Amino acid sequence: MSELLEVEYVRRRERILPARAAVLIIDIQERLLPAMPAEVVTQVLRNAELLISTATQLMLPVVVSQQYPKGLGATAPQLAAALDAAQERGVDVYRFDKTEFSAAATDAFKALPPAQTIGPLMTREQWLVAGMETHVCVYQTVRDLVGPACAVHVLADAVCSRTKANWRMGLSLCREMGAQVTSTEAVVFDLLQRAGSDAFKVLSKQIK
Repeated sequence: MSELLEVEYVRRRERILPARAAVLIIDIQERLLPAMPAEVVTQVLRNAELLISTATQLMLPVVVSQQYPKGLGATAPQLAAALDAAQERGVDVYRFDKTEFSAAATDAFKALPPAQTIGPLMTREQWLVAGMETHVCVYQTVRDLVGPACAVHVLADAVCSRTKANWRMGLSLCREMGAQVTSTEAVVFDLLQRAGSDAFKVLSKQIK
């Protein structure tokens, strides 16, 4: 195994830590939502909101992209409200519009503080990804993010596509690129590390 591949392998296996993690929400927008299966939309919105709540409790930076909002609308209202609340609590929330499918390929993303590279690593080297569509914007973003500089965790229950087949294909492609495919609860509890904290008490109520 080459040195770079070994570093990447070790990084994917590391515990997710609040001081090293950032949230990336890709294109969960008003006019995209009706194209997705209704029950899946409910799940994705609930888990994306839980992810934002986790970021709020643990002070993780949150990056939010919007794909061509003139045509696809703004970020879903309940997520926009959660992001505003997070920002009011002092969380660093970064929002940008794009036409590229890959959020990570944009100059706007590369200029953000959490994405800055210091030496061989990004400022935040553990990225927690939610969004749509799994096989297009999520996959292409993951492909550009994953590598020795950072570990990427794709939350399977917080991403979606118009069809289940494309959702599965998107997750498979992300995994092949070296991302960890996981769930929202797995990520939340990995970040929390233990029961009994104030953050645990708040988030466990939301999980129920």
